Amino acid sequence: MKPGDKLFDNINGAIRKCKVGVTVFSPRYCESYFCLHELALIMESRKKVIPIFCDIKPSQLRVVNNGKCPMEDIRRFNWALEEAKYTVGLTFDSLKG
Repeated sequence: MKPGDKLFDNINGAIRKCKVGVTVFSPRYCESYFCLHELALIMESRKKVIPIFCDIKPSQLRVVNNGKCPMEDIRRFNWALEEAKYTVGLTFDSLKG
């Protein structure tokens, strides 16, 4: 990307063109609107997803609703997280290496 490019247009286009999505979940992943938006788009596009759970268990993934996000997005994000939770992935514990 270059200066002046629209961030969402580029990200959304790349996700639509990809064959596989790799998501790296961390303890603060669900605080990021961008991460959740990308996850929702991957799931809505029915792409194959390889989740990597880094220092977090799937059951710990929850949308953080700080009141700034439209309810429709919150619903999309919750649905996408539920889909990801039940997708076989990889786990990584940074304390164990």
